[in-house]
This record gives sequence, C-alpha cells and structure tokens, in this order.
Amino acid sequence: MTLDVYASSKTFPREEMYGLTSQMRRASTSIAMNIAEGCCRKGDAEMGCFLQIAMGSASELEYQLLLAHDLDYLRNPGYERLAVQVVEVKKMLSSLMQKVKADN
Repeated sequence: MTLDVYASSKTFPREEMYGLTSQMRRASTSIAMNIAEGCCRKGDAEMGCFLQIAMGSASELEYQLLLAHDLDYLRNPGYERLAVQVVEVKKMLSSLMQKVKADN
C-alpha cells in the first residue's frame, strides 16, 4: 500500500509536495514502522500501544485519500484501489490488536 501511495502521489500538483503529498506518504509509512517498532518492545501492552498508533495513521491516510479524491488529485480507479487497501489494513490491525489484547 505504501508503494502505491508513493506512486499515486507522484502526479499531485507540485504545490502539494510539502502538504498533502508529504502527509499521505508519512501516514502510510508510519503504519508499518509502528508495527515494526512495537514488535521489538517488551510485552503485549507496549505492542498494543504501537498498534493503536498504526491504526491512527491508517485512519489519517483514509481521510487524506478522500481529500485527494475530492480535490481531483486522485481519480478512480486509483482512489478506489487505495481506499480498499487502507480499509483492509485497518481490519488486519484490528484483528492483531484483539489478538494481542487476548494474549495479555
């Protein structure tokens, strides 16, 4: 999904380079980075905190995709593909959060 966000945002207007483009790229990379960091922490409680942060980043990306679509920076089917991907990531994160909580 992150690679798709990077590729899709290449076509955004130049004036968005430090705005929406940067925000979308940071949010998408933040998801995986927080999962990775959580895996290296001690205990399920800390892992759960990083998964919550990853979920927040996924929610930010979900809104940013909608905004990019509304601004006509991201058109169908690219928007639809990314929107489906971020929803799927959120479902996976939710399942992982429940598993970590159950193990705790």
